[in-house]
Amino acid sequence: MDRKMAIAGTFFGLTAIILGAFGAHALKASLSLEQLSSFETGVKYQMYHALLLLLLSSYSNITEKVKKTVFYLVVFGVIVFSGSIYMLSTRPISGLELKFLGPITPIGGLLLILAWILLMLQFINKKV
Repeated sequence: MDRKMAIAGTFFGLTAIILGAFGAHALKASLSLEQLSSFETGVKYQMYHALLLLLLSSYSNITEKVKKTVFYLVVFGVIVFSGSIYMLSTRPISGLELKFLGPITPIGGLLLILAWILLMLQFINKKV
């Protein structure tokens, strides 16, 4: 599980840097300030959770079951939360009608929140 977490963390970090640069340079002329701000929010949350996965991959005081659950919550949370934000904020460029993604974004956020709650409970219960 640690290897998977490290690979996912580095992948999310790498793609967050690429998407952040893309947003700052290539999208600047095509999107409104509000759309760019939304895009940047997706990038920030992706990077925060990339760092979380990297940290957890090297932390041995958490049970494997909790690590695995947090891993899946974070991976799916980032894909749903940040991914839907990327798609929604770039609608003017893609021309795709993606309004259905609006209600999906909070589901990704909820998955991320659940991952943090699970970690907090693990720390409280294990007294690490």
